[in-house]
Amino acid sequence: MGSGIPSRAMELVTEIVGSRREEARHCAWCGRRLPDSGRIGRPRRYCAQPCRQRAYERRAAVQRGGLPEDAVVLSAAELADLQDRLFQLRCAAEDVATAASDGADAAELGRLAQELVDNARGLERLR
Repeated sequence: MGSGIPSRAMELVTEIVGSRREEARHCAWCGRRLPDSGRIGRPRRYCAQPCRQRAYERRAAVQRGGLPEDAVVLSAAELADLQDRLFQLRCAAEDVATAASDGADAAELGRLAQELVDNARGLERLR
């Protein structure tokens, strides 16, 4: 190598960068998976400009309003959406419990359990 960097050091750097790219990164606001940009430099923290803006608004509200640093600020629409998703999760869990008590077969329980998992994953969008 003509760069003056020992080859072993370059291999280590390549391994570290490669392993970081393999780790799934998520938006710091909504939790969606971030696309692998393949760029060198500072990694993205947000999936889109609206998420970056909501994070800024939250930081500003915390500074202005004396809210605790770990406070979660939601709009009325976001709260309603969260409540709807929690209701869907509870209904899916009740469906599994009812099917189990009624003696449903393994295939039906498996399908209901998958719906429960899908609903729970939907709740992960809000972190």
